[in-house]
Order: sequence, then structure tokens, then C-alpha cells
Amino acid sequence: MSIYFTKEHEWARVSGNLAVVGISGHAAHELGDVTFVELPQVGKQVKQGDVVAAIESVKAASDIYAPVSGTVVKVNSALDEAPEQVNESPEDAAWMVEIELRNPAEVGVLMSKEQYDAYLKTL
Repeated sequence: MSIYFTKEHEWARVSGNLAVVGISGHAAHELGDVTFVELPQVGKQVKQGDVVAAIESVKAASDIYAPVSGTVVKVNSALDEAPEQVNESPEDAAWMVEIELRNPAEVGVLMSKEQYDAYLKTL
């Protein structure tokens, strides 16, 4: 299992042909207290870079982009009742969707944890 990041601060934990997706700790910190997470329907088809979910906080509303293309096979419905999990555990318990990969090679354009940490220093 490997974790990858986008410049838009999404992460994808890839295992086999599945990617569990959420937002980074950096993004959660920048958003402030999360008040609402809008998740897609299971079965939704997404392309890499498409909006897959939305998030609202006391500071802003933001789109969450799919780091990979595929089919949404699972959503974290616990976030409906407890959106604050995004602030408490952004890179673990607050995962948002699980996507069955359509094109596993797309993972190659994402950043490793080390590359992402270096990218954050440039912001």
C-alpha cells in the first residue's frame, strides 16, 4: 500500500486496483473547522481531476478532486454525522471515497509523501 498526493492536497492510498481518497492534513488545517462534507453516490464515474466531493468549513467551501480515474465503490458516510473527523484525522479516519482504478498508470503523475512535503515548502 502506497500513499500519493496531488498539488490540490488530495491523497490517494493505493492498494491493488483500489484507491482510498481524502484530503491532506495541510488542507484540513488551511480549511479550519470542517462543518459539512458532500460525498458522491456509489457508482459515480470520475476522471482524474474531476470534482468527486465537496467540503465546507467555517472559512471556505472547496471542491475535492479525484486523484485517479475510476468508479466510486464506497463512501465514508460517517462524515455525514461527524464532518469534524476531517480536522481530527484527515489522512486516516476521514477518508472520503474509495475508487476502483480505471487506469492504474495515472498514479505515476501523483507525488510521493516526500515530494509532497517538499512541494508544501514552496507554498
